[in-house]
Amino acid sequence: MNQKRQLQFILLSAVLFLAALLVPHATYKMALFIAAYLPVGLPVLLKAYRNISRGDIFDENFLMAIATIGAFAIGEYPEAVAVMLFYQVGELFQSYAVNKSRKSIADLMDICPAYANVKQGETFIQTDPEEVEIDDVILVKPGERVPLDGVVIEGASLLNTVALTGEAIPQKITIGEEIISGCINLDSPLYIRVTKDYEDSTVSKILDLVENAAANKASAENFITKFARYYTPFVVITAACLGLIPPLLLPDTAFADWIYRALVFLVISCPCALVISIPLSFFGGIGGASRLGILVKGSNYLEALAQSEIIAFDKTGTLTKGEFAVKEINPEPWLCAETLLETAAYGEYYSNHPIARAIDKRYGKPIDEKRLGDTREEAGHGIISHFDDKEILLGNKKLLDTHQILFTPIDAVGTIIYVAIDGKYAGSIIAADSIKEDAANTIQSLKTLGIKRTVMLTGDNQAIGEAVGRELAMDQIFTQLLPADKVSRMEELKGQTSNKGTLVFVGDGINDAPVLAGADVGIAMGGMGSDAAIEAADIVIMTDQPSKVATAIGIARKTLTIVKENIVFALGVKGLVLLLGAFGIANMWEAVFADVGVSVIAILNAIRALKTTPQ
Repeated sequence: MNQKRQLQFILLSAVLFLAALLVPHATYKMALFIAAYLPVGLPVLLKAYRNISRGDIFDENFLMAIATIGAFAIGEYPEAVAVMLFYQVGELFQSYAVNKSRKSIADLMDICPAYANVKQGETFIQTDPEEVEIDDVILVKPGERVPLDGVVIEGASLLNTVALTGEAIPQKITIGEEIISGCINLDSPLYIRVTKDYEDSTVSKILDLVENAAANKASAENFITKFARYYTPFVVITAACLGLIPPLLLPDTAFADWIYRALVFLVISCPCALVISIPLSFFGGIGGASRLGILVKGSNYLEALAQSEIIAFDKTGTLTKGEFAVKEINPEPWLCAETLLETAAYGEYYSNHPIARAIDKRYGKPIDEKRLGDTREEAGHGIISHFDDKEILLGNKKLLDTHQILFTPIDAVGTIIYVAIDGKYAGSIIAADSIKEDAANTIQSLKTLGIKRTVMLTGDNQAIGEAVGRELAMDQIFTQLLPADKVSRMEELKGQTSNKGTLVFVGDGINDAPVLAGADVGIAMGGMGSDAAIEAADIVIMTDQPSKVATAIGIARKTLTIVKENIVFALGVKGLVLLLGAFGIANMWEAVFADVGVSVIAILNAIRALKTTPQ
């Protein structure tokens, strides 16, 4: 039943219920109570019947069904309608939370190219990637996505591999190197000999990983369903014993009296306070989290998050900003840092490379193009430019070695740009991805919360990944991972949690979608994260702040505490009233009054879940 229709049924039932309470005529009153019961009760009765037919008897639907039917049998019509009406209100809260912000997983298909340019004679024909055969030659133009895995046989270019590795820095590829599908060709045509069929290609395997992970993932069971599995058979068996055993053992007792007591017992046992306060507590936790920019897609994920033991993070875009910044400027003694930066900014002016943009941002001044001369790129090495009639070399150590410039290579974490002016080494500039301001505090907060282990899973190289991991005090660091590698590591980590513990993965890119879908709880960075990651995740952090992971865990644990408080309180009062009812001391209205009072107190306690504060 969709939410709109469910709300309509609840409102219709509420109107009919109020009318039944106001109508004085007994016949009309009974008819109105039955009419009020059907919109909210019939769906539960049908669901209970379907579950019984499948062998799943003792759930909350069965409990609602026998309690309300029992109430009708002994003439307690208002109780029957009220119980089912309150239950449906609680279910509506639950449904609203679960369905919020769900998108189609078809967004992931954006990484799958619609065609491949296949060479036929002297021309290239657009063909479905699934129809391309091994050893065919394909052309990937600038701006196009690589459709199939293969080897470059002509051309050199930069590749955007963020969909596969999550790393922002483009990768250089030249003749003879292997290329994988899903990358975007940035600046020059590439001719590729296909080495794998489409079904064996990297992009196809990513899609399969997401689909299989989502299918194999066992969602956490709703708390009320687990509770009902134990509570319902206990109540039903106790009621049956109450109705059948005393008349057989006690002289001068009528079956009718004890059957009536058994029905009263069933009605009293219906846990109104629980079926209202438990969903409301979870909804309060979800609502409180959303006010802090944390979107939880269902109460079962909030429950699972409260039991988290191991938390694994992607690096780029999750713990780091995913954009390069100049970290160090190291001029030679004969040059000042400002002049070195100015020289590099002018030399990189015509480049669209992220490193060039980082240098330009650090320089922060307008560029006078009149001071610039010819600029050319040496593939895989760097840029040769002319600035103020001086020849400027900017690139890696290979560029300086090729031009026989004497210098001492440096060892640093990040991307090193060596600079030479008129054949003389001038210094180096180091650019690296920036760690988010709250990342270090996040890891510390998680350890304070009792998380057993924090892990980094990244596609970046070992030196950079380990440097970031050490700075953040991560417990384990795994680098140079493709999506399939991340899934394998995730499965290993899941096997290291306890029976009740859960594994949480936090990521943001398309390459993280398979891991997000397969983790016990997947958390996506929603502000800058890909649509596929947001869809595959169970929780979305809209502010892109990793510290919200600790906040979400705090909210989840607080919510579970409130739920348990309500259970203990409601069952304690309920147990007392049930005991009095079994001995005929408490009548139905006393039981109803006690139940309503417990419900109100439990609801007020549940509302506390709405009040949340960041960690």
